[in-house]
Amino acid sequence: MSDTSPEVEARLNALFAQRSGSDKVLMVCEMFDFARTLVVTDIKARCPDISDTELRVKIFERTYGDDVDAETRARVIARLRRGPASK
Repeated sequence: MSDTSPEVEARLNALFAQRSGSDKVLMVCEMFDFARTLVVTDIKARCPDISDTELRVKIFERTYGDDVDAETRARVIARLRRGPASK
């Protein structure tokens, strides 16, 4: 479903096509950063006392949800809870 008219969508596509590759990459990075900020802000609003470790777990769960199988999800969450790997 789209609420954008075909004419407006065509115009937007033409504008994006004119951008350089590096501009497109920058736009994607900025959109990713903005989306992550929204997720973090929402999690912190719901759990104001959340630790950094549990925040990472919640971000992972929100980002990947059911896209990974239960075994992999549990393994990743356990790894996140162990903290950064030693060098």
